[in-house]
Amino acid sequence: MMNSGGNIIAVDPKAPDPLAISQAADLLRRGDLVAFPTETVYGLGANALEEAAVRRIFEAKGRPSHNPLIVHVARVEAARALARRWPESAELLARKFWPGPLTLVLPKAANVPDLVTAGLPTVGIRVPNHPVTFALLSAVELPIAAPSANRSGEVSPTTAQHVARSLGDRVP
Repeated sequence: MMNSGGNIIAVDPKAPDPLAISQAADLLRRGDLVAFPTETVYGLGANALEEAAVRRIFEAKGRPSHNPLIVHVARVEAARALARRWPESAELLARKFWPGPLTLVLPKAANVPDLVTAGLPTVGIRVPNHPVTFALLSAVELPIAAPSANRSGEVSPTTAQHVARSLGDRVP
């Protein structure tokens, strides 16, 4: 993981250190950014319900605001809270493929900031299946908006060192 100071914190992907996870969760609760591994690439996360924190993602990445973000949560119940409607098809897909790299796109609830969805009426939601990500989401107990942790247009990072090279001086 990488904290808001650009410091890499080594975390065993199979047995994440509870202290490191707690520190990262505290940063997210304060509105800071944290880079962390997912099943696919490293994500750059912020509290999805705090617009100022989400804005920091766009600034750090140089990402255009018309490009929506995926929101990560630890449990299906948390996903339901982000959707205005939860159809039976969403329930079936969630049961079959979550946790995992499936993103459901559903009508967004009123509490999801427009910045997260680029003003669209829908939100992408995922329950990831990576031990570090799951531990972080469980500890923070907030939905986390998290695109890839790299400058827009660059190759998506697969290591903390890639994140540091791409965003090290840009993570506020």
